[in-house]
Amino acid sequence: MKKHFIKVVLSCAIVIGGFTSCKNSSSSSKNVSRATGWKINAKEGGFQYNSDFKEQETPPGTVFVEGGTFTKGKVQDDIMHDWNNSPTQQHVQSFYMDETEVTNVMYLEYLDWLKAVYPPENPSYANIYKGALPDTLVWRNRLGFNETMTNNYLRHPAYAEYPVVGVNWIQASQYAEWRTDRVNQAMLEREGYLAQDSRYQVLSGEVEGTFSTEAYLNNPESVYGGQIDSLQGKQKRDSINVFAKRSSGVIMPEYRLPTETEWEYAAQALIGSREYNNYRGRKKYPWEGDYTRNGQRVGRGDQLANFKQGKGDYGGIAGWSDDGADITAEVKSYKPNDFGLYDMAGNVSEWVADVYRPIVDDEISDFNYYRGNIFLKKAIGEDGKVEILKDQIVYDTLPNGKIVAINLPGEIKEVPVSDEETYLRTNFDKSDNRGYRDGDAGSSRFFQRFSDEADNRKMYDSPKHKVERDSTGKLLRQYDTSNYRTSLINDEVRVYKGGSWRDRAFWLDPAQRRYLPQYMATDDIGFRCAMSRVGSKSKSKNKTVRHKKAK
Repeated sequence: MKKHFIKVVLSCAIVIGGFTSCKNSSSSSKNVSRATGWKINAKEGGFQYNSDFKEQETPPGTVFVEGGTFTKGKVQDDIMHDWNNSPTQQHVQSFYMDETEVTNVMYLEYLDWLKAVYPPENPSYANIYKGALPDTLVWRNRLGFNETMTNNYLRHPAYAEYPVVGVNWIQASQYAEWRTDRVNQAMLEREGYLAQDSRYQVLSGEVEGTFSTEAYLNNPESVYGGQIDSLQGKQKRDSINVFAKRSSGVIMPEYRLPTETEWEYAAQALIGSREYNNYRGRKKYPWEGDYTRNGQRVGRGDQLANFKQGKGDYGGIAGWSDDGADITAEVKSYKPNDFGLYDMAGNVSEWVADVYRPIVDDEISDFNYYRGNIFLKKAIGEDGKVEILKDQIVYDTLPNGKIVAINLPGEIKEVPVSDEETYLRTNFDKSDNRGYRDGDAGSSRFFQRFSDEADNRKMYDSPKHKVERDSTGKLLRQYDTSNYRTSLINDEVRVYKGGSWRDRAFWLDPAQRRYLPQYMATDDIGFRCAMSRVGSKSKSKNKTVRHKKAK
């Protein structure tokens, strides 16, 4: 005779005399705690939690990239002898990535929002909009006629769905931050935490201030310039759930630039092939095969990406061997890879989040590898609450003289972590980890010859130019004239990946990597955003049962 076991929880109540009376009650209800037997999400109050959460929703504009292991780095012949992408085995967690590069029309939406909320005619806001503008002069060439692109590429509707260029790494990162807030605004409206179309009241000027995701989570009364009460939605009728929290499952993680490891993994798209050579890193392009032309019956001979085919040949012979583009091409002009990502080779190269170093330290990390961590914490005011930058705008003058807004009004002030957070920790001991284990002293056996000064004996001792503005706004430049500089690498150079319309097929390999100072922009570098996945690794409603009870 089989025994049937029924899971129960004990609901206990203290009675007079100190005795307790217990009764069995089913724990099958997801709104009853398995730890205490107390109600969850009770109208009477107590612990509130989204017990109906299923899995993370795919963010707007992105596709799901299931994580896994792969060989990061180049295993083909290193004909350039860069030695900066030696193969290592890495593991990547699941994430989401834009299916295309950020296009001109997507970036124009960002510029239009900045112009409406922070009018550039207001002297206090003048540099916010200006600092976000792409550099359209990147198209100019001393011996080339490209003025048509200079004047039209960004704004003309003919180029609406072409990848935005002329955007430096800092601007790309700020776009991702802006996008996070706008998407979460829409999510809160949809779920009833904000009134329908309240986001447009900021654009029309009906509401002062704006929305910041982190400010909303930490001090919701501060968003919209303190006017959030008038913008709350149907959830306001439930006094318990006036504001969404992380535990509500409504707020999405931040949009950001993908790490180099994520980008390379997504470009390789090994999910479509289980061949041993591909698993070991032998896949040469984001598509199958060793050639850049389509070998299938339909479309045979067509180029699979937009790249420079030879000297003076940016697209092929018109009407025959043409790849359909001379400069950039409209997104989705070529087939996606097996993850559903377009243009992971060719069209434009793309910024990734990492600080560049010619080494990948897999001895210290082979899980979600990333170089560039600067750990910050929220600034706490004297009242014990997080500090909100109400009327403050934090600007930074870049080495090329461009002024960009680092923090906008309504955002949370952040400061580097202190000794209180790092004391006796084993996983990190300081805020800025961009140069961690980059091998300064040990990178060369001759490192002592770099300089006679002890404090300059560094492998990555790039020139340190100074740029600032005086009280009248005049730009003051001071160039580094030291004779001991041996490198252009520092903590402000970022990696960019993928070949572009200006590059030969050699650079289409996802493992290839190059770098550029984060304040510089070109006519062949764009970007796309990524978002981490929270929860399960696999995006499937019917998850596989991996451990079954023994009979």
